[in-house]
This record gives sequence, structure tokens and C-alpha cells, in this order.
Amino acid sequence: MGWGIIGLGNIARKFAKDLSLVHDAALMGVASRSLVKAKAFKEEFKVPYAFDNYEALLDCEEVEVVYIAVPHTEHFEWSIKAMEKGKHVLCEKPAGINQAQVKAMVEAARKNKVFFMEALWSRFIPSIQEIKKSIDAGEAGEIVYLHADFAFFALDRNPDSRVLNPELGGGSLLDIGIYPVFLAYLILGKPDRIEAHAKFLESGTEVQTAITFYYPGAHALLFSSLGTHSPMAATIAGTDGTFIIHPRWHEAEGFSLLSDEKKEEFEFPKVGKGYTYEIEEVHRCLSEDRLESPLWSHQHSLDLISLLDRIREITGIRFPFEG
Repeated sequence: MGWGIIGLGNIARKFAKDLSLVHDAALMGVASRSLVKAKAFKEEFKVPYAFDNYEALLDCEEVEVVYIAVPHTEHFEWSIKAMEKGKHVLCEKPAGINQAQVKAMVEAARKNKVFFMEALWSRFIPSIQEIKKSIDAGEAGEIVYLHADFAFFALDRNPDSRVLNPELGGGSLLDIGIYPVFLAYLILGKPDRIEAHAKFLESGTEVQTAITFYYPGAHALLFSSLGTHSPMAATIAGTDGTFIIHPRWHEAEGFSLLSDEKKEEFEFPKVGKGYTYEIEEVHRCLSEDRLESPLWSHQHSLDLISLLDRIREITGIRFPFEG
């Protein structure tokens, strides 16, 4: 399967390294707006083609699937352009800035009959898959409490960096808060009610958000921040057992299960960084002529962005380009 990458930042490098570990994948083309960066990437990863514009990569016949690794604000444009060229797309999370964008991306996939998936890689790592199967099988009883956080210190970075620049959709919620929201949604579904509070820099960038999801029989406490570090373990507590996902939970290689004063440890070592599993899922779906993944479907992405939209509405998180 011939892959191409648009946007050659840090995440693209990690992805390319993992792509090389998937036996039936080949990185055929990379594109950056900087030819110097594209050529350096080409040499490092032994890629046949390097382009200094994204359109050229989309015209490359050897590229069948495009991984979109540009800033959030460009996911919508380049995913749709890729799909209109008949390319399958794996787009970094969040798929779009808001639900309207994600709806349009899903419609483009269906119209052009190509595969489209949001690259929520945590959904596919073995530890998360095993926990999800166990909970769905009722092995922890009824889930009554979930806690997940994701925080690191980034306030010393350049204000124009992708993480902090509101013009690029910067802030903690869409960049890292999406992970705790994803986990709550994966395990408990969409909540009945949401409470949320955010803190902002003078620039208008949201740097910290605390969220509570209310369900008929459960609460989910979620947190993201660019102004501190957090343990980054996650807890999923049920009436018959409690899962503790080891730090950093979104890429964990194991978890603990507490039940009846007994503690069991489960180890699920990853291949590479862990992007291999979402790559293999794309290949599996394409081999079965699927246009979406049953594990992370179009509807899952639409539900997730609707939750993020609601949190933004409650907290007043807006971006300059939204008017």
C-alpha cells in the first residue's frame, strides 16, 4: 500500500518510523511547503518522491493513502482535496475544527467512494482495545466513574507555535483534551449533561480545561492543560472491577485490574510508537472494501467533535478565524 504524508512536523516523523514497521506499507511520497524539509525527510526515510507543494503529492499515482499531518486548521481543506483526487485519507485528530467541517469531510469520502478515518491512534493500541472488549463483555460490571487527564508544560514555547497560536486552532482542548474526551465517549458514550471551565492566556489561547460528563449512572472527570504536568494515568471504575491504565494512558503498554481486593497486571507491549495499529486498521478496512472503520467510524468522529463543540460553547473557546 503506497502512502504519502502531507505536513512534515514531529508527528509525521513518528508516523513515518512506524509506517516502516508495517510489512505491507511503503512511504512513496512526502510533501512540505519547504523543499529543504521535504528533501531531508526523503533522504532520512528513503522516500521515492519529495514535493514542495501538497497538490503535487496528490497527483502522485504511487500514493494511494494520504496521511494528513498539517495543523488542525488545514485538516479540512487537504483531506477534502485528497479525497477529490481519489485518495484514501487518514487525518490527524481532530479531524476538523468543528462538526460542520467533519460532516463535510465524511460527505466527501462517501461521494468519492474513498476510505476516510480520523487518526485517533489510541483507539487501536492493544491495551485500549483489550479494556474496551472487557468492559463491553461486562467484566467490570456497570461503569460508574471515569477519570482521565492529559497535561504537559508548553507555556515556554513560541507563542506562534502550533500548540499556542489561536490562529492555528491552538490550545489544550483540541490538541490534547481530545484524548480524555475520547476515552469517556468510548467507554460511556455521549453524556446527558456537560459542565466545563477553561482558563485563557491574554492572547485568547485556552490553556487549561476541566470537564465533567454526567451520565444516568456515572460521572467522567476530564482535564487538559498546557500549563502543568499531570500523572496521565486513567481510571475506569465499575461495580465489579476498576481498570487503572498505566501512564501515559493514551499510549499505555499495560493496565491494572482491581477487584475483590485483588490486583492483576496485564502487559500489552506496543510495536513502535503505536501508530502501527491504526495503519494496519486502514489496510484491513481497504482489503475488505470498507470506506470507514467499525472501530472508529465516521459517526464516532462526528460524535466526538460534537462533544468538543459543546465544551467550546460552554467555556467560550473561540478562534479568530471563526468570526
